[in-house]
Amino acid sequence: MKKWLVSLALLVQVTHAFAGMPQVSSGSLERIDNMPSKFIPARHVDVWLPQGYSEAKKYKVLYMHDGQMLFDANTTWNKKEWRVDEVVSTLITDGQIEPIIVVGIHNGGVKRRHSEYFPQAVFEGFTKEYQQQVLAEQRSADAPLFYEPVDSDNYLKFITQELIPYIDANYSTQQNSEARVLMGSSMGGLISWYGLSRYPQYFAGAACLSTHWPGTMNRDGVVADAFNQYLAAQLPRLQDKRIYFDYGDQTLDALYPPLQRAVDKTFGQGFAKQNWQSLFFKGHSHDETAWAERLHHPLNFFFKVKAN
Repeated sequence: MKKWLVSLALLVQVTHAFAGMPQVSSGSLERIDNMPSKFIPARHVDVWLPQGYSEAKKYKVLYMHDGQMLFDANTTWNKKEWRVDEVVSTLITDGQIEPIIVVGIHNGGVKRRHSEYFPQAVFEGFTKEYQQQVLAEQRSADAPLFYEPVDSDNYLKFITQELIPYIDANYSTQQNSEARVLMGSSMGGLISWYGLSRYPQYFAGAACLSTHWPGTMNRDGVVADAFNQYLAAQLPRLQDKRIYFDYGDQTLDALYPPLQRAVDKTFGQGFAKQNWQSLFFKGHSHDETAWAERLHHPLNFFFKVKAN
């Protein structure tokens, strides 16, 4: 019990103190500094452009959560990174995926992250008593799990109503739903599938790595079951979308195999087989090193170069 609580506590120690400009080894990185919003507090957004980026070409866009963790271990709280620039560039150079733009949306820090990434419609479906129980949970003896009310619907409004129009206006993008994908890990996995379900008209799919199905510190299964039931109700309207899941079995990921299998069972009951994928990685932990190691799988799932 203590081991997985420590893993979660460490995972969420992400603050703007580590928001220095990352250095990339390939492509180029631009920052939208403290992008203002009428829905959520301002935050940095990092935009990675592939080598050879040209206004003469239109690019698909990958929108990733926890943007401060993607590119440079020297600027992250745990000195780990997703290695997005290296992995994407290698796949492009090898001809496996088409050139894409990656938009890294910084999280709102420890006081906002859980509130912005917890699926709000699911939370609002709980009884008032259970909502209060969830909001009262503690991350540690001296720190709450939720500093603020659940606010993921406003976070998604920021992405769809403010960020996407900005990116489309300032970069050479393919401006249609088939050209956009959401991706995140842990709580970022939750907000990725939730974002797709709330705004299928904006996205082609969602990549959810090490999805934190427990949702909170409590392992009573109520939240995980509610997520699965919500997804089951959404699947009929998502049949033309694509969804990727993966998970390991070490540290916090040790909780996920039975929970992910339950979700897989839901998807296996009528969702088009070619449109979803769920991969298990034995020995993988819950950190950026593991996600970097398997990042090529969702990238190929969504952006693979089509054979002539």
